[in-house]
Amino acid sequence: MKHIARKRFGQHFLSDNGIIAAIVDAINPQPGEPLVEIGPGLAALTQPLLERVGQLTVIELDRDLAVRLRTRASLRVVEADVLKVDFTALAQDLGVSRVRVAGNLPYNISTPILFHLLDHVDVVQDQHFMLQKEVIDRMVARPATSDYGRLSVMLQWRYAMENVLFVPPESFDPPPKVDSAVVRMVPRSEPAALEPDVLEELVRVAFSQRRKLLRHSLGKWLDSRQFAGAFDVQRRAEEVPVAEYTALARALSNPCQADGQAAAIQ
Repeated sequence: MKHIARKRFGQHFLSDNGIIAAIVDAINPQPGEPLVEIGPGLAALTQPLLERVGQLTVIELDRDLAVRLRTRASLRVVEADVLKVDFTALAQDLGVSRVRVAGNLPYNISTPILFHLLDHVDVVQDQHFMLQKEVIDRMVARPATSDYGRLSVMLQWRYAMENVLFVPPESFDPPPKVDSAVVRMVPRSEPAALEPDVLEELVRVAFSQRRKLLRHSLGKWLDSRQFAGAFDVQRRAEEVPVAEYTALARALSNPCQADGQAAAIQ
C-alpha cells in the first residue's frame, strides 16, 4: 500500500535517483561507520546508505513508516520524536564516542532540530542535512548580509559549514513549495570556550531589533549586567562578526578573564 505523505509531519519524500546518489556521495559513508539517519521516510536515502555502511540507525516518528523500516535487515529503528532523542545516550548505546548524522529534516521543525543537536555536538563527527535552501543560506551567511542572524552566529560558533548541493522541488513527492539544499556541518575542534546559554541570550537580544543600533538592545542588556568591558554598540547586529559575539559571551561567562579593563561600553 502506498504511503500518503502526512502534512503534520512535514513529509516530502525524495524521489530523484540522481539527487539521492549525489547526497550519498557527499556524505561518503564508509563500511562500519556509526551512521544515524533522521527521518528516513520511504528509505530513499536509507537503502543506499545501508549498502555503504552495512548497518544503520534511523529515527522515525511516523508509526506506519517505522513498521515498514523494521522489515529491513541490519536496520535499527528508533521510533521517536527526534527532538526527544538523547544523541549522547544513543552514541553510548552504539558503543562509540561519536556518530555521523544525516537526513532529510522535516522543514517545519528543522531549526529546533539543529538547536537540539547543538546540545549533543560533542558526540557528533559530522552532519549532512537536506533543508529548505533559505535556512541553509541563513546558516552559512556572512556578516553584513540580510541572511546573517541568530542562526548564523549560534551554528558558526560550533560548526564549519558549507552548502554542498542544490535540490529543486521536483526531486520530491509531493514537491515542496520551496527550493532545498544539502548542508555539511563539521564540529569545530576548538570552539570558543563559553557558556552556551550566555551566547544564546546575547545573540537573541542583539537581533531583537536588527534595524536599530545595538545600543538600543544589546547595550541596555550589557548595562543591566554591569558589563565593564569594551564592546562597540554603535553598529547593527548584522555587522558584528561571530568571533566578536563569542568573545563577548566568553567575557560574560568568565568576568574575571574579561579583556576589557573597566572600559566603558562605547
